[in-house]
Amino acid sequence: MTLFSGTDCPYSQTARIVLQEKDVECESRFFDDSEELEQLAEFNPYLETPTLLDRDVVLYDSALICEYLDERLPHPPLMAVDPVGRSRIRLLIHRLRRDWIDSVKQLGGKYDDLSDETRALIRDGLISISPIFREQKYLFGEDYSMADVFAAPLLWRLPALGIKLPKPAAPLKEYSERLFNRAAFTVSLTEAERALR
Repeated sequence: MTLFSGTDCPYSQTARIVLQEKDVECESRFFDDSEELEQLAEFNPYLETPTLLDRDVVLYDSALICEYLDERLPHPPLMAVDPVGRSRIRLLIHRLRRDWIDSVKQLGGKYDDLSDETRALIRDGLISISPIFREQKYLFGEDYSMADVFAAPLLWRLPALGIKLPKPAAPLKEYSERLFNRAAFTVSLTEAERALR
């Protein structure tokens, strides 16, 4: 198994977190610039990371990669066992990506370029979900799930994005620390990502 990954890419980090949660051996090949990314043309027409190679399977798009890994390597499960639960997790991942993470990914690591409008949108959205962590440990209750995998890289990048959470968001801060203290998250970090905090 080989993962083509960016060194500071929230979607690449989600794939690396899942690989670590599953405790699977995988060669990671890191790409930083457009010349290196052209090597991906054989596997990915969009020349983007992450891209996963597993035997005869080539996958790109972090959500597809993460779900494939969860199905291929079922322990520990990161998706719900029932269709309704899986749909709820997929929908939340879609919203995280569309509302917040896509904006961060498009910056290509140039976090100062985030517009004030997008910064406020992310901050206010996170503040609005903070109260749920007074009642539960993770996005879907007491169990860590794929939705948490997608939330973690965004939360890690908040200081680099210039987003400060106010005191009322303390439950969200505690949730973030739970995610950051997971061994899989810590090992998933590249040097570039460690330098963001």
